[in-house]
Amino acid sequence: MNFRYMIVYYDGIWEMAMAEQETAVPVTVRMPLDRRDALDGLARTLHRDRSYLVNEAVAQYIEAQEGWAAHLREGLRQADAGEIASVETVAHAFASRTSRRR
Repeated sequence: MNFRYMIVYYDGIWEMAMAEQETAVPVTVRMPLDRRDALDGLARTLHRDRSYLVNEAVAQYIEAQEGWAAHLREGLRQADAGEIASVETVAHAFASRTSRRR
C-alpha cells in the first residue's frame, strides 16, 4: 500500500493525516446543465472540487444499492428455505398496526 500525507481541516482544527493513496481514473458523465451548475455551487460552498462531490455521491449510491441487493438476496434465501410468513400472519400484523393509528 502506498500512503501519502495530507492536511485536513476538521471542526476548526488543521491536522496532518495519513491517507491511503488510491489509483484514480478519469470518468466522463453527462448531466443537465442546471445539475452541473448546482454541483459547482455546492462545491464552492463546501470548499471542495466537483470531482470530490461526485465521488462522494457515487460512493453513497453504491453503498445504498449494495444494501438493497443484500436485503433482496436475504429475502430470496428465506423464500427458498420456506421461511415465509403466512397470509394470515401478515394480515394480523398489519391489522394490529392500523388499529393502533385510529
